[in-house]
Amino acid sequence: MTEPALDALLHESRRFEPPADLAAEANAKADMYDEAGRDRLAFWERQAADLTWSAKWSKVLEWEPPFSKWFIGGTLNGCVNAVDRHVEAGLGDRVAYYWISDGDTERRTITYADLLREVSKAANGLASLGVKAGDRVTIYMPMIPETVVTILACARLGAPHNVVFCGFSSDSLSGRINDSDSHVVVTTDGQFRRGAPTPVKPAVDEALQKTPGIEKVLVVRRTGAEVDWTEGRDHWWHDVVEPASDSHEAEAFDSEHPLFMMYTSGTTAKPKGILHTTGGYLTQVAFTHRVVFDLKPERDIYWCAADIGWITGHSYIVYGPLINGATSVMYEGTPHPADKDRWWKLIADLKVSILYTAPTTIRTLMKWGAEELAPHDLSSLRVLGSVGEPINPEAWMWYRENVGGGRTPVVDTWWQTETGAIMISPLPGVTATKPGAAMTALPGISAEVVDNEGKPVGNGGGGFLVLTEPWPSMLRGIWGDDERYKETYWSRFPDVYFAGDGAKKDEDGDIWLLGRIDDVMNVSGHRISTTEVEHALVGHPSVAEAAVVGATDAMTGQAIVAFVTPRGSVAEDVSSGEEFVQSLRDHVAKEIGPIAKPRQVLVTPELPKTRSGKIMRRLLRDIAENRELGDVTTLLDPTVTDAIRERMAGGDTKEE
Repeated sequence: MTEPALDALLHESRRFEPPADLAAEANAKADMYDEAGRDRLAFWERQAADLTWSAKWSKVLEWEPPFSKWFIGGTLNGCVNAVDRHVEAGLGDRVAYYWISDGDTERRTITYADLLREVSKAANGLASLGVKAGDRVTIYMPMIPETVVTILACARLGAPHNVVFCGFSSDSLSGRINDSDSHVVVTTDGQFRRGAPTPVKPAVDEALQKTPGIEKVLVVRRTGAEVDWTEGRDHWWHDVVEPASDSHEAEAFDSEHPLFMMYTSGTTAKPKGILHTTGGYLTQVAFTHRVVFDLKPERDIYWCAADIGWITGHSYIVYGPLINGATSVMYEGTPHPADKDRWWKLIADLKVSILYTAPTTIRTLMKWGAEELAPHDLSSLRVLGSVGEPINPEAWMWYRENVGGGRTPVVDTWWQTETGAIMISPLPGVTATKPGAAMTALPGISAEVVDNEGKPVGNGGGGFLVLTEPWPSMLRGIWGDDERYKETYWSRFPDVYFAGDGAKKDEDGDIWLLGRIDDVMNVSGHRISTTEVEHALVGHPSVAEAAVVGATDAMTGQAIVAFVTPRGSVAEDVSSGEEFVQSLRDHVAKEIGPIAKPRQVLVTPELPKTRSGKIMRRLLRDIAENRELGDVTTLLDPTVTDAIRERMAGGDTKEE
């Protein structure tokens, strides 16, 4: 990717040095990079030593590409590292989670001692249902404390957990249950979304019609809704877990014992079961959480505003923060128009000091306006993080200036379900930041941008992001399919992990992520990243959010189709006019070049998003090409796609 358009978009002169007060006491040190560069394995060995091991490893790494084993011979327990050791150290009274319900109608404060009692009871309860080490347990639950308790209980028992996002359809759930060969499902009767109860167990009941291996279903009563019941199979949490003993002896497992699998989409219809094991994963999530967010557990209040159904929730709501003894906020709800300042109220009330969220959420909050922040004291914030997709410079700056008061570092993190932990990010107190740039690989991580032949590009060059050396939290394979693992991640460049993302190095050698390579459009032979065009569109002063897709075009191969949401201050008659649409097309042409001017621009009040906040570009691509839509059950509001399709059919767009 060497088009001049990239240079125009990614040349960034703004640079923010670490705040002096943060740098003076930062967890990360500048010499970490040199230390890891001199002896990478010794560096990771020192990080592993911060965990509690029952038996120490005899060898740091066994690497037979593409398969790795880390801390060989060591034994430990994930739950003991997350909970028990803090209680044993006299920190049982420290708050592990401040849980806030959807709409803030209910709150719970859970200490580490509380967590240990509840996890021990859940482990005994699961064992009474026949769960033992090696058994897979599927968890289909919303953002409630029992979800964390169940995950840790599985880790305590050595039973790999398979958490399925609670917004997935019954078909998605049944496929993941069957592929993982689970025999137990843990779920709820329902959940609260935007203040209203919605059913959950019916989706499980429907999925179980196609999952003959399921023997037991454990159900948390959350909403009190009436649910269908299968005697002998279905069991209430309050009947099984609450009466169980709160004493449980945890067993130590091999460092390479499977901890969990998480399913992620692939190029085929069948999701990939990404397998993570124990010792290496826990080592890297704990290290990255400590240094990327500069966590001070004795005084920080940390909020990762993700969903536990995704890898961000696993690594940076559950395992990383708990291993580090953090106090976290766990919020059941999501930002929505009827409650625009809820986040700011919570930050001010709980004195949140570290916030980690997705660019999509940042842009939503940005669309609602800085005036929503004004009544609330956000001065407790000292580190802001971004995760999930490349962040455009305008949203990055809004985040820093309005949420962070112009003083907080913004750590834009790159990683994947497959990597398990953060791989590329600035380190607050050590590295400077640039709006929209992930900057550089963390100490101990070997990342490179290469061309089609696998050769590193120079500064100013673009290409493919690869990882050239194994890392502790790397996936150990695709569950039950080693060949697919090798073909998916290791076939493009021999013995090098290809992340599937495009990237560019700027003139300083800092890394900018450009999104998935399948989000790179080929317009008349020119390769244009959808992220480039989206960045240009949201750089327009009247645009809050944008999504861009490539649609088949008889003349150019692919044509650019853009969907934009205007800022709230833009009048309806302006945003619906042809003059406004033309100004957006001209703005893209000015920012990137005429070749990047969208063929069509559709202005819409909302974009289709999953309940975790990700824009469903697949559905927008189907709309742009007038195809039947696929599964929309994971959308926060399934009616959005109908509205967009009606607007497009009605000519509420500009086309050349």
